[in-house]
Amino acid sequence: MSYVANPRLRLFVGAILISFSPVWVKLVSVSATTSGFYRVAIGGAALALFLAASGRRFAFSKRSWQMLVAAVVFFALDLWFFHRSINYVGPGLATLLSNFQVFFMMLAGTLLLQQPPRLLQVIAVPLALFGLGLIVGFDWTELPGDYRVGIVFGLLTALMYAGYMLTMREARRDSTDPLPACEVAFVSLGSALLLGLSAVVEGESLMIPRLADAAWLLSYGVFSQCLGVLLIASSLRRVSTTEVGIALLLQPTLSFCWDVLFFNRQMTVVELTGAAITLAAIYLGSRGGSKQI
Repeated sequence: MSYVANPRLRLFVGAILISFSPVWVKLVSVSATTSGFYRVAIGGAALALFLAASGRRFAFSKRSWQMLVAAVVFFALDLWFFHRSINYVGPGLATLLSNFQVFFMMLAGTLLLQQPPRLLQVIAVPLALFGLGLIVGFDWTELPGDYRVGIVFGLLTALMYAGYMLTMREARRDSTDPLPACEVAFVSLGSALLLGLSAVVEGESLMIPRLADAAWLLSYGVFSQCLGVLLIASSLRRVSTTEVGIALLLQPTLSFCWDVLFFNRQMTVVELTGAAITLAAIYLGSRGGSKQI
């Protein structure tokens, strides 16, 4: 059908599905590590079924395998930090902080690829920090301890996600398949293994205590990890970088909306202004990013 073939529609539907990621985490009563485990375990299993039905196989070069193993580590750490950040500062702010990955990607392009950022991208960094200051306050010492930890974990999420994107980019350097289903499935299942081991070390149970939790986790894995990722990935080669930038903003914007609507987050005019400034900075930081990294 034509709407399925529309890459712009796939891009934005995928962004909407992923914007619900912190909502599922906030709704479940399991630990942060356990919810991360089920996201990638369920999503990975769904992708594996898709691969089996489509006849696709894991066939990578030695370097691609190495990069994919690194991507597994980065993505597992990304989820480990992200889910804790959600619990400490809420879905909206945690997602906004995770999107600071565009600045880490910009830094990696400068240091690793000798590709200096554009002027607007440089301006975006202090602009984003100013917007963040309006949201959380400029006096770090006045913030509660858990809130400060949540902010740090949110920024570490961004760092780990940048590492994941860089290693996935290298893993797919020679790929001719426009849909990275094999790579995402491998990373999902590998991350599930690491998060499962982490849960054991932390003494956390992988048991799902309630039927409602099972439903939320199933939604998380299928809609956000599997469908959301595939819809976005399948559209990237057929949309403009501007559209990708807008979709990048859609996720934290909607996550903030869900935070307000579902969890009664109170936002002052100053905080709303800070969120708008930060989102604008993220957009500026993402401009030209796909060409650089």
